[in-house]
Amino acid sequence: PANAAWYNPAALPMTLLSVQGAQERILRHLHVVDTEALPLEHCAARVLASDILSTDLPPFDNSSVDGFAVSTVDISTASSAAPSILRVVADIPAGGEANRALQRGEAARIMTGAPIPPGANAVIMIEDTDFQLRGPNPPLPTEVRALKAVKAGENIRTKGMDIESGRKVMFAGVRLRPQDLGLLAMLGVANVPVFRRPRVAMLSSGDELIPVDCPLAPGKIRDSNSYTLSALIAGVGCEVVGLGIAPDDFQVLQMLFERAVESQVDAIVSSAGVSVGAFDYVREIIEARGRLDFWRVNVRPGRPLAVGDFQGIPFIGLPGNPVSAFIGFELFVRPALGHLAGMESTARTRMPVTLAEAIESDGRESYLRAIVEERQGTHFARLTGHQGSGNLLSLVQANALLIIPAGVKSLAVGDQAEVWPL
Repeated sequence: PANAAWYNPAALPMTLLSVQGAQERILRHLHVVDTEALPLEHCAARVLASDILSTDLPPFDNSSVDGFAVSTVDISTASSAAPSILRVVADIPAGGEANRALQRGEAARIMTGAPIPPGANAVIMIEDTDFQLRGPNPPLPTEVRALKAVKAGENIRTKGMDIESGRKVMFAGVRLRPQDLGLLAMLGVANVPVFRRPRVAMLSSGDELIPVDCPLAPGKIRDSNSYTLSALIAGVGCEVVGLGIAPDDFQVLQMLFERAVESQVDAIVSSAGVSVGAFDYVREIIEARGRLDFWRVNVRPGRPLAVGDFQGIPFIGLPGNPVSAFIGFELFVRPALGHLAGMESTARTRMPVTLAEAIESDGRESYLRAIVEERQGTHFARLTGHQGSGNLLSLVQANALLIIPAGVKSLAVGDQAEVWPL
């Protein structure tokens, strides 16, 4: 580059954004994608675009047991010593219709889920009658003895008992789970309004990187960020457009960014190339063909974080070290992509812990790899080992990220802190 001062750290602004400030500014770059209607069977893990109103569930009064539909006045004194005898005048299977109204002294055999016939206000269980035939298609008895009294409404699921018509049961912005799909099916929602799945371009940069299936050579390391970050992006519900490994070459990097534009992606995520090294070209490319909003955050690990846009496409450039890239994603990219995908914003779960070891920090807001264990009702946290940002094993071993607030440089054994469970 012509401007050699670009490489001089002393010539760059030293202001560090807070983590919260960076998160808020990132969201300004992303706009929610448009919507589409999809068949219900294709909506697993998709983000709902409209609220869903219920119809009555169940849609009619039905039996919650196998038994006999009765009027309680006919068996109000029934007991095993003095049974009430009823004429059986109908057989109502699940999925059948209850067309015949019961008269005094009559009953209808009924299966679980079958509609309650007119004239009945309760169901007596088969076990509480003298009808003990089991197996498929037992013959219909001409009469049945009720061995106990039942109350009005007993063993009946009334219309609208689970959900009344007109109630808002799902809200736009939720990611659909298997149980949500089941409820949509019960409500008859065959085509579901969802947000389009965002397309996110992903590239790793660095001359030192080689593909996973290549033998190591002097000065080379295998690219891990492509796999970690692509899996994280897909986990948010986005489609990954892989751009591969980019060398530290201005022209090649610019070509890959232009390929992302041609692919009509909704966002670009990269790792490495956003610091002040002599061959870190990503920032310059963004500034030349777009806009750089900020690039330094008061966070550990991962202070370099480039945010802006390239030819109008939102861009987030993560650090190259594997742990920094992972934590940068969790802190900044996950909420941004969730917003892009139309998801409702929710605070991440935090859990209080007691420190099992003393912690030293450098005053930045820190997210340290930790193991949380419960002992006698108290959750204790200890670090997984040294916190170098290239030590990916320590992240694999961790079940939480220990949060050290900005400005705190040390915590003692027994101090209270918070973690993000992983």
